[in-house]
Amino acid sequence: MKTSNPVLSRLGQAAERERTSGYGPYGPAGAGYGQPGYGQPYPTAEGYPAAPPAVQPMTVDDVVVKTVTVLGITGISAIAAWNLIPFDLTLAAWIGAAVVGLVLGLVISFMRIASPPLVIAYAVVEGVFVGMISKTYENVLGFDGIVLQAVVATFGVFFLMAGLYRARVIRATPKFQRIMISVMAGLFGVMLINFVLALFDVNTGLRDNGPLGYIFSLVCIVVASLSFILNFNEIEEGVRAGLPRKYSWTAAFGILVGLVWLYIEILRLLSYLQGDD
Repeated sequence: MKTSNPVLSRLGQAAERERTSGYGPYGPAGAGYGQPGYGQPYPTAEGYPAAPPAVQPMTVDDVVVKTVTVLGITGISAIAAWNLIPFDLTLAAWIGAAVVGLVLGLVISFMRIASPPLVIAYAVVEGVFVGMISKTYENVLGFDGIVLQAVVATFGVFFLMAGLYRARVIRATPKFQRIMISVMAGLFGVMLINFVLALFDVNTGLRDNGPLGYIFSLVCIVVASLSFILNFNEIEEGVRAGLPRKYSWTAAFGILVGLVWLYIEILRLLSYLQGDD
């Protein structure tokens, strides 16, 4: 149950204590018939199986299932938003979903416990956000086929990073993790400042179809791609630490955040490239 992440290690130790001390229908978890409050349970009665552990540990399969689930919810929400939200409400829905998604994302990120309902709500909101921005690029701005191209490229990069991590070509060393966290925090800070300046009609050129815009988008794509290495490492360490199965929702949330970020950046870069035609 050793892991380099102290938070995951503490959560894993708490889960192990809960599994070993929790009481099932017949006494302590996994002990058959027993009497709560006594250290030695009665022997398991013949014909009655021992009770299962009170807390099931997370597995990679759990994460895969939850990830597919949240991606499916996001996709359905995006399609519904694209087809049901009127054209004149596109911008309002886009901004509203972005703000709500940011708030939900921060709440989920800083919570001490996993919350499946919040993760599902986040997937729905992100679906609206992705649907509105995709509709804007495809229909309003006239970049035909750009959404399909961005989706294919996004999942292509994701599976490439999964293969590189599995082959240990890229390793999530402590130094790599520190650098990635610092770079991502810096990028989000720059994007936030750029957004605030844009509200006051100050154009920094970071989001323009020009050399600076190209460079910034490429940097964001590279960093978003490498962020999956952090996700894969956290999943691996979480499984090793014996985290409860409910934390697979948190792992799926992390992957969804990275996929949405990567998709938006690829969509933006493709619009630059098509705009030069």
